[in-house]
Order: sequence, then structure tokens, then C-alpha cells
Amino acid sequence: MTNLESDNSDGPVTELSAEESWDLLGSEELGRLVVSVSDRVDIFPVNYVAHQGKLLFRTAEGTKLVELTIHQQVAFEVDHVAEGSGWSVVVHGTARRLQTSAEIAAADELPLHSWIPTPKFNYVEITPREISGRRLTFGVEPER
Repeated sequence: MTNLESDNSDGPVTELSAEESWDLLGSEELGRLVVSVSDRVDIFPVNYVAHQGKLLFRTAEGTKLVELTIHQQVAFEVDHVAEGSGWSVVVHGTARRLQTSAEIAAADELPLHSWIPTPKFNYVEITPREISGRRLTFGVEPER
């Protein structure tokens, strides 16, 4: 990956390695799942956990589950904003609903709890095929 501003990591936008990006994913709990079916793109906020190179989240029956079942290729985005800086990580990968009792039992052991008090009996796992991240330094836009 290359820095968007220059080869200098002191610029306002610095591209992160896949390892740095993955570490940042592990530090948050809320992301956005992007699914696409036919010519419709949907985005859903989900709480998630990063575990052993994969992302997992829980969901109820509905549009999200139907769409990722029809088209398993998804994008997942997480970002963080702090005083004067932030970061953004995007994962492209394949989603699948966990099926076996062993997979579900293992997922039940993870620190993944619904933020909204509704039943969510389906676990979905995203296997990344590409991950990219950027660290951002906020500031005043330069003169044109």
C-alpha cells in the first residue's frame, strides 16, 4: 500500500498495513455491513467481534440475512474518530451463516452481545479476502 499524500507517514493520510488494520478492527465493536443484491446496495450497522482472522456478528431473520445469503460477497467498514485524528478500515470478503452446532457453540463463547434487546439467533462469519486501512490526521484544508 502507498501513502495517499506522499511516501512520508507524517502526511494527513497514511495507509496502514493489513496487520495494523486488523489490530484496529479488534479495538472496536460497531461496524457497517455492506451487501448488494441485483442493483440494490444496503448498509447495516452491526456490533461484531474480530476473532482468529474473521469477523462475526449476530442477526435476526430479515433483509440482511436474506441478502447476504443471495450474494455472499460483502464489504465491512469500521472507523474511529478521536481528537484531531481517526482511522478507517474496510474489509472485502465472503459472508456465511454458521450452520453446525459446533460452530454456533464456539461463537456463543465469544464476547459478542447484541446492543439492541432483540433476539438474534443467527451468527454470520465474514472471511476477509482484502483489508485496507487509513490513519487520518484532521486539520484545516490547504489553500487552493
